[in-house]
Amino acid sequence: MSEEGRDPGSEGWEGLAEESSEGNLGPSTELEEAMREAEASHDARAAERATPQAGVGGAAREELEAALAEAQRELAELKDRHLRLAADFENARRRSLREREEALLFGHQNVVKELLPSVDNLERAIDHARQGGEGGQEGLLEGVELVLREIVAVLARHGVVPIEAHGQPFDPALHEAMAQLPDGTVPANTVVQVFQPGYQLRGRLLRPARVVVSKPPADAEKKADESG
Repeated sequence: MSEEGRDPGSEGWEGLAEESSEGNLGPSTELEEAMREAEASHDARAAERATPQAGVGGAAREELEAALAEAQRELAELKDRHLRLAADFENARRRSLREREEALLFGHQNVVKELLPSVDNLERAIDHARQGGEGGQEGLLEGVELVLREIVAVLARHGVVPIEAHGQPFDPALHEAMAQLPDGTVPANTVVQVFQPGYQLRGRLLRPARVVVSKPPADAEKKADESG
């Protein structure tokens, strides 16, 4: 076989040695040494190419592992923070519920405490009237009036004030008309009598005043009808 028909790159130096046995080419120590050096050089270059890749891969893996560890640490912190916030919220909710229940049960404690002396005075007035017989009626009246003044003062300290009604124009937002009374001495729709006083708590209506409202006398109404 001629040299043009062979592929030295595919068969290597062994192929050349084989041809030497056939008489086409003699043995060459220099050629064998050159082939070995070429193979060694090729292996060295392959090792050099592989070594940097392995190093890059190891560094990337370390970075990923570090990032994963950091993410896990942040996740653990977030979980711990979430648990703490949930616990704080639950404690706040229970505290608010307890305070609301206490306000409902004991919110009027100060008012009741201030009314107790008035109750004491009323009891004393009743006892005094019983011991004095008929002569004690005047003392009972004075005692009851004293208690009333005390109660009104306590209510005023807590923002409860009576509604001015008598002699005032009728106001449906503050007054509740129970009847009408002919009266020519005052303008129509004027409060001329108070059945039950009304009260406000710092401007908020607690109870309207029940009142009697004036209207023109019958003769005035008749004259108005005739003139109309």
